[in-house]
Order: sequence, then C-alpha cells, then structure tokens
Amino acid sequence: MTNNNTVQKLRSMGLTGMADAYREQANDKLMANYSFDERLAMLVDIEWDRRKSNRLKRLIYAANFKFNNANIAEVDYHEDRKLDRSSINALATCTYITNNENIIITGASGSGKTWIACAFGMAACMKQYTTKYIRLPELLEDIDIAKRSGTRQRVIDLYAKAKLLIIDEWLLTSVNEREAKDLFEIVESRYMRGSTILCSQFKTGGWHDKIGQNTLADAILDRLVHNAHHIFIESNVSMRDRRGLAKNKP
Repeated sequence: MTNNNTVQKLRSMGLTGMADAYREQANDKLMANYSFDERLAMLVDIEWDRRKSNRLKRLIYAANFKFNNANIAEVDYHEDRKLDRSSINALATCTYITNNENIIITGASGSGKTWIACAFGMAACMKQYTTKYIRLPELLEDIDIAKRSGTRQRVIDLYAKAKLLIIDEWLLTSVNEREAKDLFEIVESRYMRGSTILCSQFKTGGWHDKIGQNTLADAILDRLVHNAHHIFIESNVSMRDRRGLAKNKP
C-alpha cells in the first residue's frame, strides 16, 4: 500500500523521480525480497539518474549547438582527413577542460570543423560542464547590441562563465580595435578558468594580422594558443560533398 502522504512530501521537495519509484515499489510484490537499504538505494539511484538526465537536457539546450546530433563516436576518420583517432578520443574525456586548456580546429570550409567542435561540446555536456556554442560574428553582434542597451557586462559574463566556450568562424574576417578589446576581455576573464574551442579556416600564424592591434593581438593569442591542442583537418573534400556521395552510393 502506497503511503500517499509520503509521495506528496517527496513531490513537494522536488524528488519526483523518487516519488514515482516509491509508488512503483509499493505495487511490486517482488520488492519484499529486498532489504530496506537496497530499496532505498534503488530510490536514490532513480532520482539521481533522472536529475542527471534532466540537467544534461538543459545543458544541451543552453549550449545552442549547431549540430545537436554530433557524437565523437561518429567522427569520420577517412584517410585523407588525417585525423588522429587516439588524440580525439583522449580529448573527448574532457581532461583538457579539467586543466583549463583549449582546442584549436583548423581546416578548409566544409571540412567538418564545426561538427567535431559540437561533438566535443556534447562530450562536455555529458560530463555536466556548462557549454556555449556561438559564431564569432554573432558573439560580436551580441556585445554590440548589449552596449547600446546597457547590458554589456551581463553578456560578457555569459560567455566568460561557460566552462567550455566554442567559437565558430573564428577570425573569418578581420576585427576592429573595439571588437579586439571585447574579445580580449572575454579571453582574459576565461584564462585558466575555462576552456575554449576555436574553429577557423586560418592557421594560428595568420591570426595576428586578423586582429591587427599588436598589443591586443599578442595578449589574446598568448591566452588562447600556448596551452591549446591543435587539430588540423587536411582534406580539401567538403564533408557535405562526402555525405552526398555516400548517400548516392549504390
């Protein structure tokens, strides 16, 4: 017989998983074969798993990934891409986040940089890390709009506080001095406090000129590059074309 008062109290405390499991246990005659400690452990495990699952859903939703289906297990290791499977699998454990290190993914347009970055982001969410995906043009636009509305610091803090920040289309075009200052503030606030994944068509050697402001460029790159893991996708075959060929393969 279920104690409805107990169920109601569990629900009022937000322990809905435990409440549902308790009701199921009460209606399952086989539960009489388990000790009190065993049954309690089952209830706690169910509540724990549900909360972890719900938090994962919230983390993925808040991350705003371009590819919500990206998964490290599905990375394409086609020979011409020259990706190191062991290195990517090691990064997928998220130790680089624990160590506040960065990842820089470079390659031609359509090479799959964004998809791999989102796969790393999904792995981070699975580890319960707060994650945020944003294209650099959108990030700069967000800050510009926030300045006009008086909420600049709130937006800066949003990108600064994510444990993993993924910036796509990094330095696709040059930035001006004001934008460089905004980027420095975000990068500085994250330095040794979080990890950043950068996706760029350009290798790091060309980033300094894209930023343009020598002092700011030196400061930004020093905080991003020196402790970064580098992934270069060598293939010039677009992943869009590759998927199309695979789909039409007889």
